[in-house]
Amino acid sequence: MTHLRQRHLTMIALGGVIGAGLFVGTGAGIALAGPAVLISFGLAGFLALLVMRMLGEMAAEHPSGGAFSVHAEKAIGPWAGFTVGWLYWATVGVVLAVEATGAAKIAAGWLPAVPQWAWVLIFMSALTAVNLTDVRNFGEFEFWFAGLKVAAIVLFLVLGAAAVAGLVPGVGSPGIHNLQDFLPHGWSGVIAGFMAVVFAFGGLEVVTIAAADAEDPKHAIGKAVRTSMTRLLVFYLGSMAVVVTLLPWNDSEVGASPYVAVLDRLGIPAAGQIMNVVIFVALLSAINATLYGAARMLCSLAERGEAPKALLAKQHGVPRNAVLASVAFGFFSVILNYLWPDTVFLLLLNAVGSALLVVWAFIAVSQIRLRRAIANPAVPMWGYPYLSWLALAGIAAVIVLMLNDEQARGQILSTGVLVAVVAAIGLSRSALRRRSLRGRT
Repeated sequence: MTHLRQRHLTMIALGGVIGAGLFVGTGAGIALAGPAVLISFGLAGFLALLVMRMLGEMAAEHPSGGAFSVHAEKAIGPWAGFTVGWLYWATVGVVLAVEATGAAKIAAGWLPAVPQWAWVLIFMSALTAVNLTDVRNFGEFEFWFAGLKVAAIVLFLVLGAAAVAGLVPGVGSPGIHNLQDFLPHGWSGVIAGFMAVVFAFGGLEVVTIAAADAEDPKHAIGKAVRTSMTRLLVFYLGSMAVVVTLLPWNDSEVGASPYVAVLDRLGIPAAGQIMNVVIFVALLSAINATLYGAARMLCSLAERGEAPKALLAKQHGVPRNAVLASVAFGFFSVILNYLWPDTVFLLLLNAVGSALLVVWAFIAVSQIRLRRAIANPAVPMWGYPYLSWLALAGIAAVIVLMLNDEQARGQILSTGVLVAVVAAIGLSRSALRRRSLRGRT
């Protein structure tokens, strides 16, 4: 069996979080918070950084394709591992369809003769084939996908910083003029912006799942966690600083697509198409990584008796049946794109809800409990237990804020119903197992 190399893990860690949400979704955060979106991003990034560190500590000690599901089982009980594992798998199955639909919309704009549903079929087929081959192929694809995204952001930062400094010919520097109205909607705007941007950090968990396929999991995950999150904060905060410094926060173009607006300001020809290419690559990368993570999670559930044993079948170390099961909804979304091409994207996006927060909460609780049994962790969580509890409190605060927001309430309630159903099944399974064991004795 071949393994993922350190360069694969590092790029998976970076690429997992740099998705279309950064390039497009950040406009909503700017509209809500104004230039103070920097504070919103700082808070969201700090929370994601703590979650990543907790994940890294546990993954270094217990490397597994089941990652946080295995950790939850060890820390809380089998029902918790069952709940978070199946919740994650179901959620990312829908995310696959969302990402494929987003990529298909862009591709259909380039080649209108090919219908949107056909593009979804092409993307799902191609990336399924990649995930069915040797794991090194997945690593190589993700390495180059993530590399293109990182290069795009670095170039954006260099050009933006040069423009702010007045070094771009024909582009005058606005100085700090656009930052003077820093809190246009007060601190309530910062909070609203925080809720809008926190989900842009989803995807960080894939690297801890991939660590199980590394040559030296403990060393690989430690290095990936240490290097990736600080770079991500620079990318996110740096790019947002460029946007809100160069352009008025309430510019309609900023709200629609902040990166395109900046490139237009710099006089870059075909700025919209350039960003479409970057977003397109980001979406293909996300499909690739999401499918990988879903398949490994499902295989891990099968290994622990929480999913059908048929999903354990492997070829060259690849859980082929788990890959096919994980991509099933993605292929089903071909039909959805055929029937409702204009509305399916938002429909699926809303269905994903806020499951990310539940996964993060399980991670925090698991790390708090498992740390007691780890004498000298290879990737120690900072400020344990205080920062661990702070992270858990931050996650709870986001959930409470969403419950008090009319637009977000439906998502959080639908996620709560899903969690309750899956947890009830998990608890019932655990109770039946205990009863069976008592009967044998």
